[in-house]
Amino acid sequence: MVNTVERLNQFQKSVIIGTLLGDGYIRIVPGRQNAFLEINHALSQREYVLWKYDVLDGIRAGAPQVRNGNGKRKAIRFYTRQSAELTKIQSLFYSGRVKVIPPDLQLNPVILAVWFMDDGSRCRESDVYLNTQQFDTPSQLILIQALQKLGLEATLNKDKHYFRIRFLKKSIPKLFAIIEKTIIPSMQYKIGLESVETTRRSPTLITLDEDIVRSSQ
Repeated sequence: MVNTVERLNQFQKSVIIGTLLGDGYIRIVPGRQNAFLEINHALSQREYVLWKYDVLDGIRAGAPQVRNGNGKRKAIRFYTRQSAELTKIQSLFYSGRVKVIPPDLQLNPVILAVWFMDDGSRCRESDVYLNTQQFDTPSQLILIQALQKLGLEATLNKDKHYFRIRFLKKSIPKLFAIIEKTIIPSMQYKIGLESVETTRRSPTLITLDEDIVRSSQ
């Protein structure tokens, strides 16, 4: 994996941080100096992966590939190149191999939107969650404080044996207003809008069981 000389712009940094709050992982391969980011989602979220792939132009290492996930499910993922900037981000969001939340985390609309596209859910009109079960309670409390700085009130909600973040009903309209401009068409169902399948045709090649197929198929 080759180091990149490209610097991340602010939008890319926000997308990366939002991804780390959700499903993304930053790793350093033993023997390598810098970290890289892994983007991995269910194949049904192909358009979302391709959006992230487009955003990370200049740092991505290869085209998204389809792979077998858990059971019969298929996933789609890609990696970035190694980057000193990613190494700095990794040092803030990890304690060993465990993902944590830096105490001085600052959210912005893009970070929040990507986080919500990764881990947000809307069960009913008044039940909107961020599925933060992967984080311990102190980290989740930091996340709630960061949301409060954006004027959003939330609390911890027990989901079986773990906790997740639940937005108070009065904050839901403001939440959607903050993130609506960044939510991509295929994810609009998460904020109560009709999900739109894009017609964007991408030249990206995806490997599926050793066959090459176009991502637009």
